[in-house]
Amino acid sequence: MLRKVIKYFFLGLVLLLVFLSSALLAMRFAIQGREVHVPRLSGLTPAEAERVANSDGLALSVESRFYSPSVPAGRIISQSPMPGATVRRGWKIRVAASLGTQHAAVPNLIGQSQHAAGINVSRRGLEVGTVATIHLPGATPDTVVAQSPPPEAADVTSPKVSLLIAAADNGQHYVMPSFVGKPLADANIALIKGGFTLGKVRDVNDSENNAAQIAGIIVRQSPAAGQRVAAGTAISFDVRK
Repeated sequence: MLRKVIKYFFLGLVLLLVFLSSALLAMRFAIQGREVHVPRLSGLTPAEAERVANSDGLALSVESRFYSPSVPAGRIISQSPMPGATVRRGWKIRVAASLGTQHAAVPNLIGQSQHAAGINVSRRGLEVGTVATIHLPGATPDTVVAQSPPPEAADVTSPKVSLLIAAADNGQHYVMPSFVGKPLADANIALIKGGFTLGKVRDVNDSENNAAQIAGIIVRQSPAAGQRVAAGTAISFDVRK
């Protein structure tokens, strides 16, 4: 009786192992069945490439466009993942399409407003790329101070022109220091060195400020100390008689 029990136990164990092995093998084939190799799409049109990708259960996305002297316009020039890579069904293949040989001259946008530069770029069949701003003393606010590619550049790869724009609030700013209690002559020298100008100077009687009993000492100022002022601002003073 004991032998029969042991026999049936081992028989059940063998059947369990066979079942588990079959399940693992089936799962492996199921997973592999959902994997495909990425087809080669270079040289195809986006429509052709999409049909090829869809036939393998993959999706297609045209991410960018570049100039190419070797690949005709409207054909796929590069792709990611690369051909032959193993991916799951439903994976998106990102491609870049060729614009053909560069045919549009890069215009000179320096000194133009951002709006005018955008119109000029579009008229040439180009696109505005990255736009950054910079505080550049002496530059006209909201105008192009640099561009990439430079004007009339040849052999460019991308149709996008990036712009560097002078900030709308382009002047240098400072925190107004306190000149109260200082002689007007010293304050005037400091203003000149700081790029400011001397505004109105009023002679006043200062009976409230005991610290400023010497004639020619500043007792009030405008703008007040701590205010944010631009370079070239005229600073006015009330000076004790």
